[in-house]
Amino acid sequence: MSHQELIERVAAVVGRDACLCEPDEQARYLVDWLDSYHGRTPIVVCPGSAEEVSAVVRLCYEAGVPVVPHGGNTGLVGGAVPSASGEELVLSLERLNRVLEIDATNYTMTVEAGCILQDVQEAAAEAKRYFPLSLGAEGTCQIGGNLATNAGGNAVLRFGNARDLVLGLQVVLPDGSLWNGLRGLRKSNTGYDLKHLFMGSEGTLGIITAATLKLFPARRQVETALLGLESLDSVIDFFDSTRGELDEFLSAFELIPRVGVEMALEHLPEVRDPLDEPYPFYALVQASTSQTSLQLGEVLEAWLGKSLEDGLVTNGVLATSEQHARTLWLLREGCVEAQRLAGPSVKHDVSIPISRVPEFIEKATRAIEERMPEARVVAFGHIGDGNIHFNVCAGEDQDRDAFLAEAPALSEPIYEVVAALDGSFSAEHGVGQQRREPFYTYLGDVDRDTMWRIKSALDPKQLMNPGKIFYERERCDAPDYGKDSMRRWN
Repeated sequence: MSHQELIERVAAVVGRDACLCEPDEQARYLVDWLDSYHGRTPIVVCPGSAEEVSAVVRLCYEAGVPVVPHGGNTGLVGGAVPSASGEELVLSLERLNRVLEIDATNYTMTVEAGCILQDVQEAAAEAKRYFPLSLGAEGTCQIGGNLATNAGGNAVLRFGNARDLVLGLQVVLPDGSLWNGLRGLRKSNTGYDLKHLFMGSEGTLGIITAATLKLFPARRQVETALLGLESLDSVIDFFDSTRGELDEFLSAFELIPRVGVEMALEHLPEVRDPLDEPYPFYALVQASTSQTSLQLGEVLEAWLGKSLEDGLVTNGVLATSEQHARTLWLLREGCVEAQRLAGPSVKHDVSIPISRVPEFIEKATRAIEERMPEARVVAFGHIGDGNIHFNVCAGEDQDRDAFLAEAPALSEPIYEVVAALDGSFSAEHGVGQQRREPFYTYLGDVDRDTMWRIKSALDPKQLMNPGKIFYERERCDAPDYGKDSMRRWN
C-alpha cells in the first residue's frame, strides 16, 4: 500500500482535519523534548476516540505499516519519536482528553489517555479527592504516556509508581482489537492481570486509550521544608530518621546538590538561595495528610527542631505558606531546567538501594573525574525511593564539541557502578532508544528472552513502536541477544 493510499484510508476513518501531512504540521511530533532524536513520517494521525484508534491500527496491521504512539512528548529517552526511515505512522492521543467518570465513593476516576496529568489532578480535586502522581512536566505530559512508561515522580515514596495507581485499562492491541479492562475493582483474581503488561511497555505491546485510576482522600494539610546537610551520609541518616518518625505522613524526600542550586541561581532569575549560607547538599521534605485532628506543621516543626539539636541537619527552613512551599519546590525543578540552559549534558536515571546511594554517587563521580575532570556532576533526585538522576554536564569553560565527542563513553563506567550495587540503569524514564545498549548489556538473558516472547506473541508483525526497547531485527525462533545480531534503525 502506498503512503497516499494509506492516508486516504486513514482520513476516511478520522477525518481529513485529523491527518497531518505537511512538514510544519508534523514538526513537533518528530523530535523529542531534548532535541536528541529526529524522525520522519508520512502522516501524523490524531484520532478522536478509542474506536478510531482501533480502526487506524487495524488498517496499519493489514498494510504492515509500523505505528508510533505519541503522548505529551515529555519523555527523555526518545520513546515517542519515529525512525528516520519515513515509513512509520505517528498516532497522537491528544484528542482523547476527556474525563469519562469520577466515582468519589469508589475512589476512582476513568480518563482518556490524552488527558494532561495536571487536568487529571485538578478534576480529582474538584471531586474532593486526590490523585498523587506528580511530575515536573505535569502541565504538559499525558496520562497515557505516564502509564505507558510507568512514570515515577515525586510521590513514589508514599503512593508508588504510576502502575500502582491504576485499577483498569483500555488498550488497542497491535491487530486493532480493542481490549476494555476499565473496571474499578481492587480485587479480581480472574487469571493474568493484563493491565500490567502494558504499563511500562512504552507502546511496544499496544496503545493505552483510557485508564481507571485510584483516588485518595483530599490532602487537607501539606507541609514543606528544606534542610541543609554536610554530607551524603548525613542525608541518608536524616532520611532514615525522618521516615521512622513521620512514616505515613512523609510523601516526598528529594536530594538537591549545591552545584544544582548554583546552576539554578545562575540561569533562572526567579530562583533564590534558600538558606543564609551554602551547604553541600539539601533535602526537600514534604509531609501531607487528609486528617484535621492534628497539626501537621507542628509535628514537622518539632521533628526538625530535634533533628537540628541532634546534629542530623545543619540548618533549615519550614515553608510558611503555599507560595513559600512553591519557591522551595522551584529550587528542585529549577535544578533540572538550569542544566538544559547551562549546556550539553549526559543524563542518567538510575535506581540504587537507598542505603547505598552515597556509595554510588561517590564511586560514579570518581569515575567521571578520572575520565573528564572538567565536567560537572549533578546528582539529584528521589532519595525516598532510591532514584538518582546522575547527570554529567559540560564544564563552564569546556569546549562543547569536545564534550559531545566524549559524552557517549561516559555512561559505561556509571552503569558498571550501578550494576555492581544491584541497581537499575533505568528507574523511571524507560528504555526508549537511548538506553537500548544497557538493556542488552546489563539485563539478564532470561529477562530479555521472556520480554521478546511476549512482544512476539502480541505483536507478531513487530509493528508497535519499533526500535524502542528492542533493536529492530529479523524474527527467529531462538533469538540471539548478542549485539552483532541486531540490525539497528539508525
